[in-house]
Amino acid sequence: MLKWRVAAKTDAGCQRQRNEDNYYISPDDRLFVVADGMGGAAGGAKASKLAVETIEKEWKENPAPAADPEATRNWLVEAVSKANKAIYEERESNVTLKGMGTTIVAALQAENNVLEIAHVGDSRAYLLRDGKPILLTNDHSVVHEMVRAGRLTEAQARTNPYKNLITRCLGHEEKVEIDQIPVDLEPKDWVVLCSDGLSTVLLDDQICDVVNKESEPDLVCDELVKQTLDGGAPDNVTVVAIHYLESDNGVK
Repeated sequence: MLKWRVAAKTDAGCQRQRNEDNYYISPDDRLFVVADGMGGAAGGAKASKLAVETIEKEWKENPAPAADPEATRNWLVEAVSKANKAIYEERESNVTLKGMGTTIVAALQAENNVLEIAHVGDSRAYLLRDGKPILLTNDHSVVHEMVRAGRLTEAQARTNPYKNLITRCLGHEEKVEIDQIPVDLEPKDWVVLCSDGLSTVLLDDQICDVVNKESEPDLVCDELVKQTLDGGAPDNVTVVAIHYLESDNGVK
């Protein structure tokens, strides 16, 4: 059984007056959430906050079992579904919030060294293993659908005028399709969750370089945010970094 350490950091960035990102780490360090709101300053911040609060409430009232990865996965998908419903109902009840929604990437630690990930939108989850970055999530965006179809390169996608248009988010429909990604973890692995404010500024290899140079999650978060700000940070930026280590006694 692995043990792990986690840290997080968020910043409004260089060009935004308000931070519409939100994140959550459960008190026992098993549940990690990053949400990036959209739909205007008030709506975006409200949507991401509502997503995080809904999942946090679910965790406090009915925490997921750790022993069964399938039960862990089902809990996570259900919690994200409830977040979607909460945002959708809020959006439908208030005409000033019609455009609001949020991306989400959430990860939940199960036993047997399995991390379950649920994902909607263009926030991302990375696995950093053996000095190499592995993107675990597929962006639900116009440009990355074009990349997957072979119509754009990754480099072209980064500068495409439609790069901010997403194809799926929480809150726009009563039900949402949620991507599910199980990850079998190994000692020395890192997992990084982030809003697109980070991944649109830093290349995957740059993210990996930071992880390779730092030993503590809080230092990784600090350096990733610093480099994003140094790169202009046109959007809010949020990152959660988790470092996995061998446990001698089977306890986190």
